[in-house]
Amino acid sequence: MATTSRPDPRPAVTMPVGRDKHAHYSYRDFFRFNRDQGTIIDWNNTQNLLLSEDFIVGLQTGLEREVGDASAAVMYTIGRDWGIRDAKHFSEWYEREYGIGVKQSNLLFLLETWWWPFTAQGWGKWEVETESKQKGFLFINLFDSMVARTLGDVGKPVCHLYAGLFAGFFTAMTSRELACIEIQCYAMGETYCKFLLGGQERIDAANFWITEGASAREIEQRLHQL
Repeated sequence: MATTSRPDPRPAVTMPVGRDKHAHYSYRDFFRFNRDQGTIIDWNNTQNLLLSEDFIVGLQTGLEREVGDASAAVMYTIGRDWGIRDAKHFSEWYEREYGIGVKQSNLLFLLETWWWPFTAQGWGKWEVETESKQKGFLFINLFDSMVARTLGDVGKPVCHLYAGLFAGFFTAMTSRELACIEIQCYAMGETYCKFLLGGQERIDAANFWITEGASAREIEQRLHQL
């Protein structure tokens, strides 16, 4: 399921009677289906679109046919722009929902709150490894990637949209220029996808090691040695 940031003209969602918790939604709480209008609006007043696996396969193969190897860069750029815009949208609804700014919030809670709607929409679950953030980078583990699951074992990383999304979101939230690269992918026979987020120098180093055949574990070890 994909999302757009087009504003919903209806009034903001109010918490259901008797519910005093945030971010604990049933399927019917989180999504509002309007068959007459053909719309799906989520809890945060974002319009959603239902997409089939055929759409994802068609988008990927169509891009590869048109631009070849540059399709990865195109998907990354799309994801990055999306992440930057979504950071602004997230900051607004987060403050409205919790009554506190993103800068004053606990980091792990903030990240889980941002990603939970993506999980509900079918983008997969994630796990953020923050142990290395003092060194200027962190790792993101993605389980059940929508893109990788759909494309299957194709022998190469395919989650460039996710990498761009992470780069754009964290760049906007930290006001630092960050990049992201997938260093392990379900589409390469792995059990989950793994991303490295950090400055461009670290991303370039990881990309070089990948071309040399280094595994995600080896890349992680080398980064900690820098």
